[in-house]
Order: sequence, then structure tokens, then C-alpha cells
Amino acid sequence: MDYQTLTYGLSGGIATITLNRPDVMNALTTQMRAEIQYAVQHAAGKARVIVLTGAGRAFCSGQDLGDRANASDIDLERTLRDEYTPMLGSIVDCPIPTIAAVNGAAAGAGANLALACDVVIATESAYFLQAFARIGLIPDAGGSYVLPRTMGMAKAMGAALFADKISAKQADQWGMIWEAVPDADFDTHWRKRATALAAGPTAAYGSIKKTIRSTWGNDLSTQLTLEASEQGVCGKTRDFKEGVMAFVEKRKPDFEGR
Repeated sequence: MDYQTLTYGLSGGIATITLNRPDVMNALTTQMRAEIQYAVQHAAGKARVIVLTGAGRAFCSGQDLGDRANASDIDLERTLRDEYTPMLGSIVDCPIPTIAAVNGAAAGAGANLALACDVVIATESAYFLQAFARIGLIPDAGGSYVLPRTMGMAKAMGAALFADKISAKQADQWGMIWEAVPDADFDTHWRKRATALAAGPTAAYGSIKKTIRSTWGNDLSTQLTLEASEQGVCGKTRDFKEGVMAFVEKRKPDFEGR
């Protein structure tokens, strides 16, 4: 695909998808949503980890209200069902780890795009904003699902109702994201994290994603059955054999991802 709204790069097993509309804080359009979905699905078959980040001073400011002639005429139900759901699904269901490297403002659907990733690493100057109530809407793009599961009900409700900015440091302290790091260290840090995942046991990572994300819909018995099944799969991989041998031989494992 000839990308118009993002850039795509693949190096060292790391696919980097950079939202590239910095003049509008990387606001989401129909075209961008389609390109994100395609890029993630394309990377899943070639990379070992995906990093989603933004160009310029923002990660993503959410829906581009200028994407239609009259923003109030947008069919929001159709847009969410036909455009957002497939895009978010490509990230959540991706078989390899996904990292959101949040380099700046993440607002509205942009915040929830980041939270759809497996790991969120933010620069300390970044912030998250559930801005929906400011224009008479509810948190969408998965926000109503992920917020209470990461922040807890009380924080999620306040974030949605008051639509206050949540600093990256607050998000870290509340368990909303994995970590907030100093601005000066941000690029080096997320690249180091991505490199570590790219060198890891890719097949096991896929099973980790599957089992942990299944927790919300399973009772304990069902979850234990799933754990046993996925562990059986992992136990037959070359990576498991290599991991055990490396442990015994006191060396760093050389994983191949299968």
C-alpha cells in the first residue's frame, strides 16, 4: 500500500507505524484508519513486534472532525462499527506484541487507540484525555471497555465525566499504562523495549496475549483449561527447548519465535 497518512518501517524485527498528520496532531480519518489496519495486518506476518507512535508533538488527537463537510452529520454508529472496530480488532487480535509509544497528546479515540496496544510507554510530558463529553459523546473506540479494567471504576468514571487531562505520570501511577519515562530518554527507551520483545519467544507472546485478554470473559475453570491448552502448544516449540537449554547452560537464549 502507498501510505498517505502514516509511515511504515521494518528493521530488526520491529515494525514501526508512525501516524503522520502532524499539522492536525495526527487526527484520525477514514483513510488513516484503513491504513493503520492494513499496516498492522501486514506487519503481523513479517515483524516480531509492532510499535505505533506519532509524528510531531502529538500521538493522536482523536477523530478528525474536519473529515466530513459537516461533522455533526457523521453517522457515528456506522463509523465505529465499520471503521474503528476493524482497526482496533487488528491491534487487539494481532499475534505479535504491540507497543504504543505515546510521544505527546493522546485524546479521544487517539487515547483509546493507544490503550488497545499490549503495552503503552509514554513520555512524561504526554497526556491522555477522554474528551468525548466535551462534545456530548461517550468514550468510544474501546474506551468504555478498557478504562474501568485498567484504571478502576472510580477513575474511569471521573475521566469520562469530567474529561480532564490525565498526565502520563498519573496514568502510570493509576495502572492505565505500563510506564512513563523522561522525555530525554523516551526514544531510546521504547526502542530498547521493542528490541527486547523482537528478540523474545514470539509464539509464547502470542499465547500470553490470548490467555490474558481472555480473562475478562472466562470463569476460573475455563481459564485454567485455556492455560493448559496454550502451555501445551508453547511446550512443543523450539523456543521452549532453547529456553530450557539456555537456562541450564547459563547463557542468553536464541529464540526464533516458533
